[in-house]
Amino acid sequence: MIKFTKMHGLGNDYVYIDAINQDIKEPSSLAQFVSNRNFGVGSDGLILICKSDIADFKMSMFNSDGSEAEMCGNGIRCVGKFVYDKGLTNKTELAIETLAGIKYLQLNVKDGKVETVKVDMGEPIFKPEEIPVISEQNPVKALKSVADGKEFIMTCVSMGNPHAITIVENVKQFDVEKYGKILEVDKLFPKRINVEFIEIVDKNRIKMRVWERGSGETLACGTGACATAVACCINGYTERQVIVELLGGNLQIEWNNENNHVYMTGPAVTVFEGELIQ
Repeated sequence: MIKFTKMHGLGNDYVYIDAINQDIKEPSSLAQFVSNRNFGVGSDGLILICKSDIADFKMSMFNSDGSEAEMCGNGIRCVGKFVYDKGLTNKTELAIETLAGIKYLQLNVKDGKVETVKVDMGEPIFKPEEIPVISEQNPVKALKSVADGKEFIMTCVSMGNPHAITIVENVKQFDVEKYGKILEVDKLFPKRINVEFIEIVDKNRIKMRVWERGSGETLACGTGACATAVACCINGYTERQVIVELLGGNLQIEWNNENNHVYMTGPAVTVFEGELIQ
């Protein structure tokens, strides 16, 4: 038996497993199984909480197609809640190792449980070879791509994983699936891309829908919200502090002017717990 916890951040849901006290084999295959919404638990992917030699814990993340991902902003908030609520730590400030580097969390505890988490997401990455994206621009603010005859102008930012942000009219009615799955695998993006389709509300508010590589459209994406806030700021559309409205709810994003770090604050929710029969 493998004990698991289903959690979500704004509807961006993952299956979380304590891999410190349990032996998890073939996590890629396991991710595909648990993610299936008809034959498995149902989720956007799998997140393992592991030991770390350089931080309090290590987060290993796998998309629903089994591919390993660098980071997930909504996912890492739930990692903070998982380790605190289950008594793996009594700290309210944590360092979490990820493939995108160490991320720092501040836990907001209410009645003995974590309610919201503020994450230091680090500095945004603009160099095209580090995102990666094939472009001579730096920063990449006007990348053109065509999907099914429609042209998109994209700003590209990495928050440890690659994002392309593009403005569309009426994001609520936009066909994210149609265009997202084409743009994800565009030859401009050597490691594929997460695509944020956005609508600017005003200087402090953005509406966003996201197509995540390896998962499809999800209700929220924390790194995507951060990348979107940065992209809108460098283009002069918004201020450095914004509310990003996602299908699953809102995230508060601040791009700090002093240390260049991006901070994301949002909820983390436990849905249910169970056991997998091996």
